[in-house]
Amino acid sequence: MGETKTLLRIGALALMWGSSFFWIKLGLGMFSPVQLVLARLVLGAAMLLVLCRLHRARLPRGRRMWGHLAVAAFFHNALPFLLFAIGETTVDSGITGVLNSTTPLWVLLAAPLMGTSPRMTGTRLAGLLAGLGGILLIFAPWQASGLLSWGALACLAAAASYGFAFVYEGKYLSDPSLSPYATSAGQMLLASGFLVLALPAGGFTPVHVSAGPVLAVLVLGIGSTGIAFALNYQLLASEGAVAASVVGYLLPVVSVLLGTVFLGEQLTLRVIAGMVVVLGGVALTRLQKPVAAPVPLLAEERV
Repeated sequence: MGETKTLLRIGALALMWGSSFFWIKLGLGMFSPVQLVLARLVLGAAMLLVLCRLHRARLPRGRRMWGHLAVAAFFHNALPFLLFAIGETTVDSGITGVLNSTTPLWVLLAAPLMGTSPRMTGTRLAGLLAGLGGILLIFAPWQASGLLSWGALACLAAAASYGFAFVYEGKYLSDPSLSPYATSAGQMLLASGFLVLALPAGGFTPVHVSAGPVLAVLVLGIGSTGIAFALNYQLLASEGAVAASVVGYLLPVVSVLLGTVFLGEQLTLRVIAGMVVVLGGVALTRLQKPVAAPVPLLAEERV
């Protein structure tokens, strides 16, 4: 029964996070990127505040803690969420999910710069180079029909932002005495504030209400953001980071399948090969023997 529950959690989490790019694409049919991300963050924060209430968890205290949360909110939520939304105005949702799966490669690059990772080994370097090669294969900049565009670069920058955020959170926000629900709720509230500041950049675009995009944003905010964060913490607490990391391999598969089946997105053999190479590179970076107080190289690709 325990194994079944774990598999259900992994499947649910992969579906929630993997489908987020699908919901973003649908939501953009009505909302501007800034409007969509603000709604997503507000709904996610509301869901996490409800969970805080249920678990009797109080929001963090202290100026230093809120300073760290502000950095995490910007690089883990506000900036990447907005970049992905901007990117999906020109990039297929499935490709976006594949580019998101490069996050562990950016973690590998960011960790040594912050002094929170052991030295670069041959295996890790091979994984990093393979992952970068997979990205090039997906973009195919040598072909006129390649996928390299400003939107694709925005998605890649979002994954890099996630990578920095995971390292930063591992260094400054990994205190086990802190409630994950409370820190996530505080982080989401701050990220909502950042998006309020961004409203002049397309946030006041007239909206023509349609049921489909509204439903997509509700699912994105409540399910793929609020509930998914809580479910991830439950999985980490019960099964550990190795089980949670499996989600990272399923996420791009979910995003590609949803985009292909329901949105009619074209999937070429080159893109499939690139996705396999990227995931293979990520797998190589994770073969290292665990060390004391590691940076979360197993960090799953949150969206």
